[in-house]
Amino acid sequence: MMTRRFTVYVGALITLVLTGFFVWITPLWPSLFANQSGLLQVSFLSVGQGDAIFIETPDGVQVMIDGGPSGEVLSQLAGQMPFFDTRLDVVIGTHPDLDHVAGLVNVLSRYRVDTIVTTEATGASPAAKAWAEAVVAEGAVVQYARAGQVLQLGASTTLTILSPTFDPSPLDSNTGSIIVLLEYGEIGFMLTGDAPQGIETYLVDTHGAALEAEVLKLGHHGSDTSSASSFLAAVNPLFAVVSAGVNNRYNHPHPDVLARVADTDALVVSTQDGSVHFYTDGQVLWVE
Repeated sequence: MMTRRFTVYVGALITLVLTGFFVWITPLWPSLFANQSGLLQVSFLSVGQGDAIFIETPDGVQVMIDGGPSGEVLSQLAGQMPFFDTRLDVVIGTHPDLDHVAGLVNVLSRYRVDTIVTTEATGASPAAKAWAEAVVAEGAVVQYARAGQVLQLGASTTLTILSPTFDPSPLDSNTGSIIVLLEYGEIGFMLTGDAPQGIETYLVDTHGAALEAEVLKLGHHGSDTSSASSFLAAVNPLFAVVSAGVNNRYNHPHPDVLARVADTDALVVSTQDGSVHFYTDGQVLWVE
């Protein structure tokens, strides 16, 4: 099954590279910060009611996707990065909602960032405005996300943008979420922001089985607005991650979502129990 899955992924990536953009990302000091374990690490950080995902590739490329609702993300990152490491290669703000970008403002103030991936979408909240101002002040290369773009994270790991397909400014902020597929060897991570079921259905219609990934971050913190049955079936994950706060007022994750996930036989893990760390050598996947 793993060989079949890898073949599907390669075919999908070739199509996206030919029709989209290709960006090569390399760490500034690879000899100093390179991941000596040879593993890809993907950590879903416990930051309360929000998303914050830290990625370190076997080549030492470090990526932050969203930052949660507060400065708590900095204490979580301190547990993942040595104190003298004050650089991040890529920061991605999936959409300008407080629970995704407020913490990224703190990240940009603490770390020097080479590339920021965002969208043209803006928001009226203080957090959204602070994020927009911090992006400009950082002085990083700013890339507006479009489906088909591929970031090469060193020699071994790719991050493919699946959505949005156009400037999402006219859309609801959740609908305009950046969705990415992170791949190393035969292992994939589907990271969905707060994208709703309508976007998920579009991806199923467009990509079909190429969406298959071992790990799925459930959209919108496990809200029933996301995680359509057709999308869950296409991704066919081994693990489904809930990124949400303990006893949150939204009652995430929704029982109907958990029921739909149960139909896939995926194991649900949640940041409500603390940060969730995945490691893979491209063939085997570990979680702790």
